[in-house]
Amino acid sequence: MSGGLLVAGTTSDAGKSVVTAGICRWLHRRGVKVAPFKAQNMSNNSAVVVGADGSGGEIGRAQAMQAAACGVAPDLRFNPVLLKPGSDLASQVVLLGEPVDTVTADNFGSLRPRLAETAWAALDELRTAYDVVICEGAGSPAEINLRAGDYVNMGLARHAGLPTVVVGDIDRGGVFAAMFGTVALLEPADQALVAGFVINKFRGDLGLLQPGLDMLHRVTGRPTYGVLPWHLDLWLDAEDSLAYGRVLGRPAAPRGTEWLDVAVVRLPRISNATDVEALATEPGVRVRLTVEPAELAAADLVVLPGSKSTVADLAWLRETGLADAVDAHVAAGRPLLGICGGFQMLGDALHDPVESRQGSVPGLGLLAVEVTFDPVKTVRRSVGTAAADPGVPVHGYEIHHGRVTAADPALPPLLRYADGTGEGAVRGPVSGTHWHGAFESDEFRRRFLVDVARQAGRSGFRPAPDTSFAAARERSLDLLGDLVEEHLDTAALWQLIESGPPTDRPFVAPGAPPP
Repeated sequence: MSGGLLVAGTTSDAGKSVVTAGICRWLHRRGVKVAPFKAQNMSNNSAVVVGADGSGGEIGRAQAMQAAACGVAPDLRFNPVLLKPGSDLASQVVLLGEPVDTVTADNFGSLRPRLAETAWAALDELRTAYDVVICEGAGSPAEINLRAGDYVNMGLARHAGLPTVVVGDIDRGGVFAAMFGTVALLEPADQALVAGFVINKFRGDLGLLQPGLDMLHRVTGRPTYGVLPWHLDLWLDAEDSLAYGRVLGRPAAPRGTEWLDVAVVRLPRISNATDVEALATEPGVRVRLTVEPAELAAADLVVLPGSKSTVADLAWLRETGLADAVDAHVAAGRPLLGICGGFQMLGDALHDPVESRQGSVPGLGLLAVEVTFDPVKTVRRSVGTAAADPGVPVHGYEIHHGRVTAADPALPPLLRYADGTGEGAVRGPVSGTHWHGAFESDEFRRRFLVDVARQAGRSGFRPAPDTSFAAARERSLDLLGDLVEEHLDTAALWQLIESGPPTDRPFVAPGAPPP
């Protein structure tokens, strides 16, 4: 077979990514050869895909997570167009893994045909290689101002003849109006492909919701295929929903007598902040994102994460007083970690003719390194060891323009590549690395946290010897599959996947005129 389904949403962050992953895991467990697909993703959270020639490319992290749900390796075709915002007005265009251009409102119209052609060709290839492709939309299909050039939502559904399910987040409120309005704003040919709805993040008595579901069916002629409950344990690989002030996950009680408190600075252009999720899987480690300088004072460990706009976010740190709070934290002898862009901020100087084009700017001066931005982006998977203990393996990945071009030779590295070359830097309580994902290596993460606890004066903290990040991710994916099997009408979903769009869905007025 060559089946497919489009999972659209009433809004961004309605739950399209997790519903897509859940459907993928359900099908995978049934023995179906299934793949995920998102024609265009706008996100600074990306994952590295290694091609057959050994070169690296980028796709959205959500599609890498969905690939894991399918039991397959990530593929550049799973997310052929990735837009990485560098400001409110411009985004880097990553096409089939390679940065090729910068898109703005002025040039998007001229770029769109190339992007659409590439995306549709990738989907066509996947549909010949897999039994089923579960596609994820972007934003909402009812963004009628963008419909004429759409190749991600109903434009994609029209191209591939995909039945479409619309997901709505009831936790936000107004879900029935959003679902009705989504259908009613579509032109007739688009409406014909919308098969029904899925409610996401429901809490409470389903009986109280049922009258609304019945009325939605009457006024749209479309059923709701199920109601997914809000679940505390669905937080890993959260692509775009990291809200500052939020505590990641559900911190388990410490194995020792003390907790570790980790404060992650939520930069305006934060990138791959999912790095710190591995820390949050450890019992007794509380990880929160913040923009409040006062919250850094109480933290045992402060993390400066990655950034798509390192120089601009460094200026923001200074403007908000967070840079002073970071300095005070280090002066008190408490640990500070910089990852990728955060590591680059810690140096003496940044020389950037590429991203910000601001030339040379001073860094925070906490590590004796200088970073120069290269037009050629480094994108690769990395394997090595902990520099302080060569017996501890570490794996990760790199996505950055900045390269260390000068460093104090006496400065010890944090990690070492397999060839023995040092990577990153350590000076007292300050450490930095370009490697994303390093803390998914269990033994390295534990030893790092032991060192953090020592420096922070938390002698009662003990890491858990049995925490496996890979196992935690698999449990999360299995939970998604369980929720789909338990709460959605999987027989009806299978009928859509196998047979295509239903032919009996009525038109809902007013409907948008055809483009």
